[in-house]
Amino acid sequence: MKKQTHLLFYVLSAYVFLQFLWWGYHLIQLSYELDPQTVNVNRRVWMIVGEGSVFLLILGLGLWQINRAIRRELELSVRQTNFLLSVTHELKTPLAANKLTLQTIQKHQLEEQKKNELISKALDENIRLENLIDNILNASRLESKAIQAVKSEINFLDLAKNICDLLHKRHGEKFISLNCEVNVSIHGDRFMLEAIISNLLENAIKYAGKNSNISLYCLQKNSAFVFGVCDEGPGISVEENEHIFKKFYRVGKEETRSTSGSGLGLFIVKEFVSLQKGHIVYRKNQPKGSIFEVTLPL
Repeated sequence: MKKQTHLLFYVLSAYVFLQFLWWGYHLIQLSYELDPQTVNVNRRVWMIVGEGSVFLLILGLGLWQINRAIRRELELSVRQTNFLLSVTHELKTPLAANKLTLQTIQKHQLEEQKKNELISKALDENIRLENLIDNILNASRLESKAIQAVKSEINFLDLAKNICDLLHKRHGEKFISLNCEVNVSIHGDRFMLEAIISNLLENAIKYAGKNSNISLYCLQKNSAFVFGVCDEGPGISVEENEHIFKKFYRVGKEETRSTSGSGLGLFIVKEFVSLQKGHIVYRKNQPKGSIFEVTLPL
């Protein structure tokens, strides 16, 4: 479908250009036949050529913009299709796991310890499901401009510790190091900051793994507060750098990807950072891995 659309666009564009040149040629020929005075003919020919050139330039720019818009829409359509497929899988997985857990508890007389373990796993799956739904809702609210930053004084270190503790409890081990040079209160939106930190850490866990020395750091630079997440995972290729903050985009090829996800996490992070008048950058960690760094005004 994509190739057919592009082919049709190029054929129609070529047809319009050729028809315009053809009629321009006939106008010039007609001018020579109707007016024998060379001076008037030359003036008319130059007028036709000049106006025709301007029209061709405008037409060319217009077709170029249309072609770009078509490409963007087709790419977005592909990402949306992949998003629906991945989200369907992401939604079914925890639901199926919880169903199996409940059936196991219902059908078998289990020891209290075993029962608590199964319940704990079910709660973890429920948290995973809640996070996915939250991301979908947040993306929808961002698209409709239905969310604004409500700022208040927030102790960043306390907020970061709470999020790290929740992730450690969920995964059953401590694997995130918290390295903060300062302990300051920043003026920001608590809900958005929680989503930013959680999504960046979940992204590192998903793509780099818990054994990749994941670190959450913060520091103060002049009148700005900087924090970020770094890991020693595989990193992101140069070709994909410019796409990672786009909605529905996921690193790697759809056919060979082994990691789960909706492609909304980094999109939400970037939008939430922008709503707080900040910016986020990605850069490679040394000797390997990724760093996502957020800068917010104090």
